[in-house]
Amino acid sequence: MIRALACLSLVVLPGLAWAEAACAPARLDLRWDGGRESFAVEVADDNEERAQGLMFRTELAPASGMLFVYDSPKRPNFWMKNTLIPLDMVFADATGTVTRVHADAVPGDLTPIDGGEGVQFVLEINAGLAAKLGITPGAVLRHPAIPAATAAWPCKG
Repeated sequence: MIRALACLSLVVLPGLAWAEAACAPARLDLRWDGGRESFAVEVADDNEERAQGLMFRTELAPASGMLFVYDSPKRPNFWMKNTLIPLDMVFADATGTVTRVHADAVPGDLTPIDGGEGVQFVLEINAGLAAKLGITPGAVLRHPAIPAATAAWPCKG
């Protein structure tokens, strides 16, 4: 009985911790039908940081990424100039709802990657991770940069 309760607490407590975890600028939560994930993120929220992005980096730790934050929705275009690692790009609107996923962006490629209209947030993660996890349009992001009043999945407290 004690062993069963211990196993039950291991199953239940992580879910409770997830639900009660506070939002933090260095973390981004993502959920979708059938899954959820939390990423350690660097935030690029000004022109200089967005222009630099992940250029010249030779690796990106698993469950890590970069969150690009724009002041208002726009139609961003990305490219992979001077980017040395393959990436997935997850585009989201002002509510944090994923509108498009661009998989396996090729290092060094200068072909523009169109995020589509109405994008305010872009998450860059290791290539192949979006497909492996099942991240598709309709997934939602949770991060303090997404205003709680309009967020599809707001930060609490």
